Amino acid sequence: MSTQTSTPSKETTSDVGAAPKRSRGPSSGTALTVLTWFLALSFFFPIFWMVVTGFKNESDAYTETPKLFFAPTLSQFSNVLDKAAPFAVNSLVATTASTILVVLLAVPAAYALSIRPVKKTQDVLFFFISTKMLPLVAVIVPLYVIIGQIGALDNIWVMIVLYTAMNLPIAVWMMRSFLQEIPGEVLEAAAMDGAGLAKMWRHVMIPMTAPGIAATALICVIFAWNEFFFAVNLTASASSTVPVYLVGFIASQGLYFAQLSAAATLASLPVVIAGWIAQKQLVRGLSMGAIK
Repeated sequence: MSTQTSTPSKETTSDVGAAPKRSRGPSSGTALTVLTWFLALSFFFPIFWMVVTGFKNESDAYTETPKLFFAPTLSQFSNVLDKAAPFAVNSLVATTASTILVVLLAVPAAYALSIRPVKKTQDVLFFFISTKMLPLVAVIVPLYVIIGQIGALDNIWVMIVLYTAMNLPIAVWMMRSFLQEIPGEVLEAAAMDGAGLAKMWRHVMIPMTAPGIAATALICVIFAWNEFFFAVNLTASASSTVPVYLVGFIASQGLYFAQLSAAATLASLPVVIAGWIAQKQLVRGLSMGAIK
């Protein structure tokens, strides 16, 4: 009598050893969205509260329990505008002039360090960026002595020169990365067509790097407009800028929260407006050089 033996079917190792894949459920996406909104509102809330406080009276602003309901008023903004005009003009002149100088100096320097590199290029770049590592406190005393000896304290042109020197290193680095994005074939084709350096700049490099120039200029505007340390130490009354004006609301009698909030709101508007106008160029400029 013959017996038949049946062999059991073998399971593949891939079926046995494979772990079940975990799929992200809708709860994880919802949690990430809630966390993102929480962080965004946490960063934006101080700005919102500053703007709201600017519409309060001092009695409503300086309270232990914050007042959410109050009678809004524009008196704080009118008081600020009556006194802030000279400071705003000084900031506008120093910021605009220094930004123009930085762009005019940084673009050819970046061209020499990117498209027409010179010897010791890396050393030159390191020297530029190393000046940003020097604490401002370490140079304020020598600067004060030198500027005082030449009789240039409380002079707006001194602030223009200092802001230019302050922003030039970062502008050179930014413009260098933007100029490196220009394909070499484009420049070679322009040269073969008989374009000189000036024509090449006007018709090729400036149009292609316009977003980068706009981004660099806006960064310089922000740094120069918000600069406080040089302004508070090297100016008195004739050349004081907006950040110095804001400090005047911190008196020995206490803080004038409503006026300070109104002044800070007005001081933030020029940079916000400039960023809003140049937002398209800014996004394109900051994205240049991000992907190789």
